[in-house]
Amino acid sequence: MDFLPTSSASRPSLRRRLDQLGIGLAGLCALHCLATLVVVSALGLGGHFLLEENIHRIGLALAVGVAAVAIGWGVLRHRRMLPFVVAMTGLVLMAAALVVQHGADELLLTLAGVAIVSLGHVLNLRAAR
Repeated sequence: MDFLPTSSASRPSLRRRLDQLGIGLAGLCALHCLATLVVVSALGLGGHFLLEENIHRIGLALAVGVAAVAIGWGVLRHRRMLPFVVAMTGLVLMAAALVVQHGADELLLTLAGVAIVSLGHVLNLRAAR
């Protein structure tokens, strides 16, 4: 299976799919954060897995990779910088969440970050129309 576009006609749909993937990853990240809060707080279970630092690092790496390709590609196409600036702001907040201790600050930074990255992808989709 070839993941690279073979013609200019397939490029917009691949970029669109990458933006949609970015939005989906942001949703999964938010769901993970909220599930962690509920499960660990209410039941005292799963802290060793749900609070695993590598989950956050991998999530940030995926978000950076997908945003770099989808939004970078979009900026080259539509020449609007707003989606890039918005997504970068969200990625910075997500990265900041990695350096604070587990708790409310981490949760708020992560949730704000994924929401803003998702908004960057939405803006990128709209700008490409």
